[in-house]
Amino acid sequence: MKDPYLYPNRVTLINLLNETDETRFNNIEADYTSLRIKGLLDNPIVGDFDFQHLCKIHKHIFQDIYGWAGKIRIINIEKAEEALSGLSVEYSDVFDIVRHSDSVLLKLNSFDWDTLNSEQKAITYAESMTDLWKVHPFREGNTRTIITFCCDFADKHGFPLDRELFKDHSAYVRRALVASSACFKDLCDKRKPEFLINFIIDAIQRAKK
Repeated sequence: MKDPYLYPNRVTLINLLNETDETRFNNIEADYTSLRIKGLLDNPIVGDFDFQHLCKIHKHIFQDIYGWAGKIRIINIEKAEEALSGLSVEYSDVFDIVRHSDSVLLKLNSFDWDTLNSEQKAITYAESMTDLWKVHPFREGNTRTIITFCCDFADKHGFPLDRELFKDHSAYVRRALVASSACFKDLCDKRKPEFLINFIIDAIQRAKK
């Protein structure tokens, strides 16, 4: 299927800046979104940590870049992952995005977080983060949006995370999310959640210092 998000015969996503060179676009996109994410530290998006809240965060971060910021993707997507020997995580079907997201977020908001110790929080939180990330609601920007959303959630529920750790190790975090999501319908369960769990434990501990 032709990807309607791309410029014809290019791998660059159609953008509000009309920048078609992939390298230049990636650099510009990173600069704009970094500033938007930084601004959210002092002025987080207010919401109920539901799907609408998640979409508002995506819209804010990517408002300068994409006309579809804050809107769910309209096509199914795959991304070859080196950590999975070229396989893609099985993201939610486009028609299941809202239903799957609502299910994850209902579960996330239903836990009594005050009754869990740090390790239990990390395990439960990592599972919910993985499940939400595996939905991949948007055509691009899922990892940054979901990490921002989840860090805001952790702040509200009394176990803040060291956000600089996520920023400084963004590539590792994405690989950890991939490893935690590696469960396939036609293959065996290859999930390795311990990388993400240990990272979150570290982020909780560092935030206390």
